Amino acid sequence: MDERVYDTKKRPVWCPGCGNFAVLTALRRALAELDLKPEEVVIVTGIGCHGRMSDYVRANAFHTIHGRTLPLATGIKLANPNLTVIAHAGDGDAYAIGLGHLPHAARRNIDITLVVHDNMIFGLTTGQVTPTTPQGVKTKSTPFGNPERPLNPLLLALASGATFVARGFSGEADHLKELIKQGILHRGFAFIEVLQPCVTFFNTYQLFREKVYKIDGSHDPTDFEAALRLAQQEDRLPIGVFYRVERPTLEDYFAYAMSPPPALRKPQAPDLSKTIERFR
Repeated sequence: MDERVYDTKKRPVWCPGCGNFAVLTALRRALAELDLKPEEVVIVTGIGCHGRMSDYVRANAFHTIHGRTLPLATGIKLANPNLTVIAHAGDGDAYAIGLGHLPHAARRNIDITLVVHDNMIFGLTTGQVTPTTPQGVKTKSTPFGNPERPLNPLLLALASGATFVARGFSGEADHLKELIKQGILHRGFAFIEVLQPCVTFFNTYQLFREKVYKIDGSHDPTDFEAALRLAQQEDRLPIGVFYRVERPTLEDYFAYAMSPPPALRKPQAPDLSKTIERFR
């Protein structure tokens, strides 16, 4: 399928050079190569620069409030498991106000894909510190340097029970496309962290270019302990699939309420006979 099928013809308003452009390109190409029809896909976005993704992908879309992409995506998937549900969030969206939802989506193993656009800064609100901002970095909200150690999203996802954990880099769009394809095809909760520099408020392209390396073919993604070790590397930044395992999904355990799922049930006229009898 031609990737232009997913183009809404709206002009992106991101800053020139923003990593979101590469994520958008990777997503469209992944959907096209998987031959998914627009009506079969749901894109859920939160608040932040990433939130425009739902405007630029021609598919079903829902732009929700800050930090709430995962609850909404979970509800959509349970209502209609036939849909391919892809949630997008920023590092502030996913790891600050929305952090309480990530461990639960992971442990439940709901069959959705979460793509986190991690630029390590609040870009939409012009440059405040987020949970992944490196220690010591000066931002508008930390003018003397960030005093806190950053959160490690990969360790969090692994410890929470995610069955697919990967990291990509917006400077490697083709590689990221393959990660998104694998995440979509994975049956269960797929977590994809994307190193996505903000060229305006925290430009990390040069740093990532020096530190990023691909682990494809050199790492066994079924080895949980090896995945933990990779996730803790700081001198270099591995990208690729860290961990992948098959486990029953939330939909499997919820099967008693899914026959058929709510969105696929035929509407039935309500039985009002008892109500009418009360007024006779």
